[in-house]
Amino acid sequence: MLDPRGWRMTEQQEPKKAPRPKIPRQKMPEQSAIERAHNFYEVALGYTNDLALLEASRCLRCKKPYCMKGCPVEIDIPDFIEMIKQGDLIGASWKIKEKNSLPRIAGRVCPQETQCEATCVLNKKGKGEPCAIGRLERFVADWAAQHAADELPELPKPTGHKVAVVGSGPAGLTLAGGLIKKGIAVTVMEALHELGGVLVYGIPEFRLPKAIVKAEIDELRRLGVEFKTNWVVGRVETVDDLLEKHDCVFIGTGAGAPLFLRIPGENLNGVYSANEYLTRSNLMRAYMFPEADTPIAKGRRVVVFGGGNVAMDSARTALRLGAEEVTIVYRRTMAELPARAEETHHAEEEGIKFKLLTAPLEILGNEAGWIVGIRCQEMELGEPDESGRRRPVPVEGKLFDIECDTAIVAIGNAANPLVPSTTKNLETNKWGNIVADLETGKTSRDRIWAGGDIVTGAATVILAMGAGRKAANSVMQTFGVS
Repeated sequence: MLDPRGWRMTEQQEPKKAPRPKIPRQKMPEQSAIERAHNFYEVALGYTNDLALLEASRCLRCKKPYCMKGCPVEIDIPDFIEMIKQGDLIGASWKIKEKNSLPRIAGRVCPQETQCEATCVLNKKGKGEPCAIGRLERFVADWAAQHAADELPELPKPTGHKVAVVGSGPAGLTLAGGLIKKGIAVTVMEALHELGGVLVYGIPEFRLPKAIVKAEIDELRRLGVEFKTNWVVGRVETVDDLLEKHDCVFIGTGAGAPLFLRIPGENLNGVYSANEYLTRSNLMRAYMFPEADTPIAKGRRVVVFGGGNVAMDSARTALRLGAEEVTIVYRRTMAELPARAEETHHAEEEGIKFKLLTAPLEILGNEAGWIVGIRCQEMELGEPDESGRRRPVPVEGKLFDIECDTAIVAIGNAANPLVPSTTKNLETNKWGNIVADLETGKTSRDRIWAGGDIVTGAATVILAMGAGRKAANSVMQTFGVS
C-alpha cells in the first residue's frame, strides 16, 4: 500500500480496517403462540424488506461458499444474497430459480439448519448464528410472486424428447421444472385429485399454505408442464405402458404407506395413522367441517406416537382442532428427537406436552370399541444402535397409563408397492423401496429413473427435491441436452 507521497508503507504502518459491525441474526416475525394455537393460518409471517436487507448484510460472501455444498439443489446462495443487498430482487429470484423451481416451498419447509446454514462460515467459525438463508429465499420468492408473477424465463426450442413423471411430489415437480426449461416435454401423473403429493396431504396449512403450492405448480404449468390428476399408474396404465409413449419415466411416488406400532388395541375407534389424520385435515379440509364435508375426530385428550416432523404436525393440528391436551409420546429424549428444532420449539410454545423415554405397550378401549387410554413402559437409554443413537431399553416394573380419547401413530412410512409391483424387472430392496443410484437416479431398468422417498424411505422435502434435480441432470446428459 502507498502513502500520499507514493512511498510503500510497511505492514506495521498500514492502517487497520474498521471492524465489521456485528449484526445479529434477524428474527422471523410470527403469530403469537396464543393466537396461532387456535387457527390454521401460517405461523411464520416472513421478513419485511428492512429485515431482509439487514439479514442479507450479514453474509460474508466467502471465497469458498461452503453453504452451496450444503444445498441439495445447488442454489448459488452468495449471488442471490448479494442481489438482495443491491436491491435487485427480480435478479435474486431468477438466480434461485436457475436451480430451484419451488423456492416458496423450500423457503418454508427445508431444514436449512442442517443443510446450507449448517455449513455457513458464520456458524463454523463461531462468528455468530448462521445467515438465515432459508428465510431470505422465502422473502425473495414471495416478493417475486407478488411483483413479477407473470414473468417467465425464455424457453429453448423443443428438443423432441418426452418424459413421463409418476407422482407430483417435490421430487417429480423439481425434475419437471428442470427438464421443461431445457426444451424437454414433461407429463406428470398424480394418483390423487390434487397436485403436490406430500406437500398438500402431509404438511399442514399453518406451515405451508396450499395456495402457495398451487401457485408454484401453476408456474410449471405455464412453462409447459402437462399434469394429469386421478391417474393411478399401475392401474390406469403401467410404467411399461408409459415407456411406449415417452423416452423415459421418472418414478417419484414417495413413501405413503403408514407404519403401525403392532400393539394390542391399534384397531380401536379413535386411533389414526398420521397419514389418514393429516390427509383428512390438509387435503380434504376436515378442519373446515361442515363447510368441507370430510369428518375428523376432534379429540379432547390426544396422544401422538413419534418424534419427527409428522408427529409435530399431527400434534399441532389436533390442538388447532380443539383438543384440550395433546401429548407426544417418544421413546428417547429431546436430544434424539428427529423433528426440526423450529417445529419442536413452536409445539412447546403452543402447549404441546412431551412424554419422553416412554414406549406404548397397549391401546386401551371400552366395551363400545373406543380408545380410552394408553398403557406405557418407562424407558432409559442404553448402548447406541445401528443408527448411532442410544437404544431405548425398558425400566423393569415401570408401567403407567395415559388417559386419552384419540391416538395418532406417526412413526414413519413405507413404500407403496403398486408401481414397483407392476413394473417388470424393477429392482427393489427388502423394504420395498426402488433401488436407484443416489447420484443419478438410474434404476435397474433402462430408461427408468427414480428419486425421493420411494428410493430413500421417508425423508425431507429438500432431499426429495435434490434427488429430482440429480435425476434431471442425468436425463439431460442421456439426451445430450445441456
